[in-house]
Amino acid sequence: MDIDHRQIEVFRAVMSAGSVTGAAALLLTSQLTVSRELALLEHRLGFALFDRIRGRLQPTTQALALFEEVQRAYLGLERVRATARALREGRGTQLAVVCVPAFAQALLPAACRRLRAQQADIPLAITPQESPLLEEWLSAQRFDLGLTEHDTAPPGCTLQSLFEADEVCVLPAGHPLLARTQLTPADFADHPFVSLAPQDPYRVQLDEVFRREGVTRRLLLETQSAASVCSLVREGLGLAIVNPLTALEFADHGCTLRRFAVSIPFRVSLVRPAYRSSNPHTETLIQALQAESLATHERLEHALG
Repeated sequence: MDIDHRQIEVFRAVMSAGSVTGAAALLLTSQLTVSRELALLEHRLGFALFDRIRGRLQPTTQALALFEEVQRAYLGLERVRATARALREGRGTQLAVVCVPAFAQALLPAACRRLRAQQADIPLAITPQESPLLEEWLSAQRFDLGLTEHDTAPPGCTLQSLFEADEVCVLPAGHPLLARTQLTPADFADHPFVSLAPQDPYRVQLDEVFRREGVTRRLLLETQSAASVCSLVREGLGLAIVNPLTALEFADHGCTLRRFAVSIPFRVSLVRPAYRSSNPHTETLIQALQAESLATHERLEHALG
């Protein structure tokens, strides 16, 4: 297929902007040019990238799959550009970190603050990514450091434990169950429950716990992220059990934490590519992460009473 860079650039712009008009603005060109290049790309690919519904473009399944691959390619290009800029400006090589999205919101930001306090000029790039792409990228030696929930190292990597604590109960302010310091599965009987998506591994474990105990919850709401779960709990829409890092971020923002009587371990592991050239700042960031992990344990114990 005779696909050139310009057509891929137009496709990426349309996917990012959501419309031909927006893509034209991003590319500083005309809508006619964008439409023409997009039509040519579809012709050369041999399949449609968008369904035209009431004048709006709706990406096809094939377009979403292609866009994911395009984004990977552009991420690599951006890394090349960032490295070149850093070298030109005499700042050295950027420290590249990939992590589960939850860690980009909890634990890692505070560790970065500690890092900045020690060495303010370290160039740092954080890329949130879900499994299995996260492990795939680490195996490909594309990042200096990874943060994952897994306790086994991806191929070509080494792994060390950073943080471990049990999943915790999250309740809205003023809930009657806050009178208890620890909740059992039976305490959740017939209460509205905000849950993670069915395929989430922690959801699977929790479902098994409640099934084994013969406890029925009112599963009225489910969502993809622990942060979204906590936001819904904060609005008084139910109770939840989530990872302690995310729960702790909401402890002073409308949610209260309690221990869960059944241990469901939550782990954070550091992953280092074995064959990538060592970045001189990696150890400094690891030390900051370890210090923040200890502080997080202390904050968690205080929040749990």
